[in-house]
Amino acid sequence: QHCKHRNIIDKKDFDCLLKYLLFFSNLLFTVLGLVVLALGLWGLINKESFAQEKIGQISTDPMLVFVMLGLVLSTLCLSGCVGALRENCCLLQVFSATVLVLVAAQVLAAIVAFSLQGQIEGYLRSGMLAAMVRYQDDLDLRFITDEIQIGLQCCGADNYRDWEVNMYYNCSAPGVLSCGVPATCCVDPLENGTVWNSQCGVGSQQLDEFSAQSVIFLGGCLGGMSRWIEQHTGLIGAVGMVLLGVQIITLFITTRLMDNIQCSKDTR
Repeated sequence: QHCKHRNIIDKKDFDCLLKYLLFFSNLLFTVLGLVVLALGLWGLINKESFAQEKIGQISTDPMLVFVMLGLVLSTLCLSGCVGALRENCCLLQVFSATVLVLVAAQVLAAIVAFSLQGQIEGYLRSGMLAAMVRYQDDLDLRFITDEIQIGLQCCGADNYRDWEVNMYYNCSAPGVLSCGVPATCCVDPLENGTVWNSQCGVGSQQLDEFSAQSVIFLGGCLGGMSRWIEQHTGLIGAVGMVLLGVQIITLFITTRLMDNIQCSKDTR
């Protein structure tokens, strides 16, 4: 009888541990979601995206991704957080069902991405060319494009001549940027090793590849992305498996907690 009583205590302690583990983990991700949401809203407000003349373009604003991601993450994790603390089966069922849908969606997305690699590359090419067209007009797209070109040491989607699509870098443009590329395409954008030279890519499209290779990166960013993914396949797979594992463990803990809550109600 003493052993049986001890087992009951141990089980209660374990269930209490699961409850607060679920609570604190969801609390952490709720705060993270709110930070992401605040970052997205700050970006939209800072750029005056809610102004009447810009409201029509808000659906294409990259900061909207942060707003939606933060809203979904904070709402979902808040339901799990409150559900665990209050032992509310209704909230826990909503939380577990949503996590289950997300797990299924991630597995499906991985399968689709693997089977449609050619089409995805086409979508990426279209997206990057669209970003290049709006390079001078959208600060977010400009920042993203610059970071990709610097990080992957590339220029354009397929090659440096893709910058012809931009009205300022087009060879028929009247300005000083005509037939050039952004400074982030340059092999050495620093003048004398210290000062950023924003004009280092001027006239680069007029150069042949042999002459241009000492000034700018010739290769496109799509090829750079493919090589980066190939080089980091193991890391990407490991991160994906860890994230999937965390979600599955969360589902297990939530299910166990709901069973315990239901058993407690039945024994009253």
